[in-house]
Amino acid sequence: MGAVDVTRKSALGRPRSFDADEALGRAMVVFWEQGYEGASLTDLTSAMGITKTSMYAAFGNKEELFRKALRRYAEGPASYVAEALARPTALEVVEAFLTGAVETSTRPGCPAGCLSVQGSLAAGEAGRPARDVLIAWREECRAYLRDRFRRAVDEGDLPPDTDPELLARYVMTVANGIAVQAAGGAGRDELRQVADLAMRNWQPVR
Repeated sequence: MGAVDVTRKSALGRPRSFDADEALGRAMVVFWEQGYEGASLTDLTSAMGITKTSMYAAFGNKEELFRKALRRYAEGPASYVAEALARPTALEVVEAFLTGAVETSTRPGCPAGCLSVQGSLAAGEAGRPARDVLIAWREECRAYLRDRFRRAVDEGDLPPDTDPELLARYVMTVANGIAVQAAGGAGRDELRQVADLAMRNWQPVR
């Protein structure tokens, strides 16, 4: 989504006078820091620099805004997922995936942790849509890893008795744990050591 042309009319017939991409980025940070239920409409619109009316006109309701913010997160801070999956070997995939998890969870100027993990771990009825969206997002990442490891087995890059499903779940568990530890105050150097330890356990399948 690019900057909005101020000559375009909104649903209410008035021109938008804000950069929608920038506003969405700010909403993403609020959800990342406060979670879906913790982020009030006032928090969101204040950070975005717009009114509630403008938010609804440009992004829809809070749930729709959250979905757009998660997409922005996937294409921005979490773009390391797609980049890792494109690496030529399974070993490099895992190294890049865990390194990306560490760097994103400890990114300067951003909330600690991961939006996909902390956005709605525990939610009441109002937060169920966000929780379900995040569960699906994490499961999609796991499925991408599983399929990549299956390909690695087919190509002889991983031993034939490798369980791609279990391996993908292991990598996701380590990455999610890194995010939780970061949110709890663990620093980048400490979490890099965690990722390094996981990679040392990878030695038997090199």
